[in-house]
Amino acid sequence: MLANLKNVFKVPDLRNKILFTLAIILLYRLGAHLPVPGIDIGALTSLQDQAESSGILGFLQLFSGGALTNFAIFALGIMPYITASIIMQILGVVIPKLEEWQNQGAVGQRKITQWTRYVTIGIAVLQSTGLAYLFHNGGGGLFQAGSGVDLVPNFDVWHVLLIVLTLTTGTALLMWMGELVTEKGVGNGMSLLIFASVVAGLPGQLGIIRANGGNTALALTLLGYGAILVAIVFVEQGQRRIPVQFAKRVVGRRMYGGQSTYIPLKVNQSGVIPIIFASSVLYLPQLLSFVLPSDGWGASVRDWIDSNLIRPNAPVHLLVFGLLIIGFAYFYTAITFDPVKQADTLRKQGGFIPGIRPGPQTERYLAKVLSRITLPGALFIAAVALIPSFVLTTYLPGTQVQFTGISILIAVGVALETMKQVDSQLMMRNYEGFLK
Repeated sequence: MLANLKNVFKVPDLRNKILFTLAIILLYRLGAHLPVPGIDIGALTSLQDQAESSGILGFLQLFSGGALTNFAIFALGIMPYITASIIMQILGVVIPKLEEWQNQGAVGQRKITQWTRYVTIGIAVLQSTGLAYLFHNGGGGLFQAGSGVDLVPNFDVWHVLLIVLTLTTGTALLMWMGELVTEKGVGNGMSLLIFASVVAGLPGQLGIIRANGGNTALALTLLGYGAILVAIVFVEQGQRRIPVQFAKRVVGRRMYGGQSTYIPLKVNQSGVIPIIFASSVLYLPQLLSFVLPSDGWGASVRDWIDSNLIRPNAPVHLLVFGLLIIGFAYFYTAITFDPVKQADTLRKQGGFIPGIRPGPQTERYLAKVLSRITLPGALFIAAVALIPSFVLTTYLPGTQVQFTGISILIAVGVALETMKQVDSQLMMRNYEGFLK
């Protein structure tokens, strides 16, 4: 392993890419601690202490690496870009022009990327404006009631515009940094920024577990996370390979085709996207409950939502969150893999699945296989999202830990993809890679 690690730095090109990627991640972590101009730093410290008891903040903090409660220039994190990308993928199914761009290859992808940037900026403007008003009101209900903390004491048009401009510019800068890493570094830039956010919060989260449960709880937590990590690697690498045979054809004096290949269908085709979808939908009632009356029926509704939908070990939370994850897993898999388009592509290229006629039969066969392997993948990511939070909340009550199964799933997925890219670079230069 150490010899293979030395090989990474023996190749000048690969070494420069890794150092460039690390430099961008360092700049990102620096920006996550630089507060936005016009913020009351004393009030910010007080609000950070109260944020630990918030359930909805944990999900948002996961993608900002602590920048949100720092009200830093990167407070929005990469979430606006993730949201914009998901929106563009969904719209690609219903808008013919976007579907046409998807079929145009690199040219169409550049157009989709450009529009994704525009949508990201629009979402960042809306979210930054909302954050300015939210933190002016002491968290707007996200934190402890009656905190009376005001992060924006000089709340006027110019200060709000400054905050919105700073946060939106920070999101645009993150987009640019992520694209630079993808182009000149190693791995997918946006994914690596999320990875950095997730890993940055690990020491603090483990410290919270140790403070509440002692060394025994910390050791058991690390063992549990280790077992989950192994399971995630096993499932993420798992795939169903559909054999494909190409017919021989003669073009001029040359013969083409005749080779065999396969279509890899991953067990977890949708990745972590269903968890993001499900979490956003699950926390929507809590956001809406903030506008209800503070007493009477409004307080009763808010208490029921906090006790049943937000609390990780509540039966209603487990049932609703699990069903949402499974449903969104099927939904997103249907968007990302189209059996009709795949069957048509095979037919045009002269390929066929042995024993299956080209055309509608191939389409039905692919849809059937995809439906069967999606279920265990969806059940697995639902278990990863629910079980760690349930165990920690049950045995360490009052402990708000953000680094749970969702974090591990994201971190392991990004790490595997990055290692595959580094491995391919080493193998291309006749070095032994990391992956066996």
